[in-house]
Amino acid sequence: MRMSSKAPLAALLLLSGLASGAGAVTVYDESVSGDLSNSGLTPTVVAIGAGSNQFFGTTGKTGTTIDRDYFTITLAPGMSLTAITLLPGSSVSGTFSFIGVQSGTQVTVSPTGSTAAGLLGWYHYGENDIGENILPDMGVAANGSTGFTPPLPSGSYAFWVQDTGTGPVPYGFDFAIAAVPEPGSIALMLAGLAAVGVVARRRRSG
Repeated sequence: MRMSSKAPLAALLLLSGLASGAGAVTVYDESVSGDLSNSGLTPTVVAIGAGSNQFFGTTGKTGTTIDRDYFTITLAPGMSLTAITLLPGSSVSGTFSFIGVQSGTQVTVSPTGSTAAGLLGWYHYGENDIGENILPDMGVAANGSTGFTPPLPSGSYAFWVQDTGTGPVPYGFDFAIAAVPEPGSIALMLAGLAAVGVVARRRRSG
């Protein structure tokens, strides 16, 4: 019996604790839990965990009022934010909508200001981004934002979502949270991969 060439990858995922059968979890849905905060200084606190964390909301403009959504998450020690995927059903009013992120538990940047100074990053997303990971795009420094290289490490982050076109404009995001292997786990993982390689070689030569 020949060992599959995919075995080392399977061992890697298993030993690093990233192979999980858990499905997506809806951590916030405005249609169920109510409107997300409209103030960056008091964003809605949303609990997240390892795996897929989905957010659903509605932004847009009614009359002269823009419905801005602000929420904050905290990544526990040993966890990181590896991806933000725009989900099917998201739309924009016009060409694009906006998502920004700031380190900490508040968004202190003025929504009517002319600079993104204070933000870690931001991105103008459109319907062409559905199904795509937009976290790397958010990390590109622009208009004063700091910029970052994904993944985002443990700590608190505040997010800001808005569309200034006539609403309602629905959106959905999937935040992928992964465990960061400890040094001891990495050593164990490498030892496991080495063992898998030895077994595979023996079976091929046998």
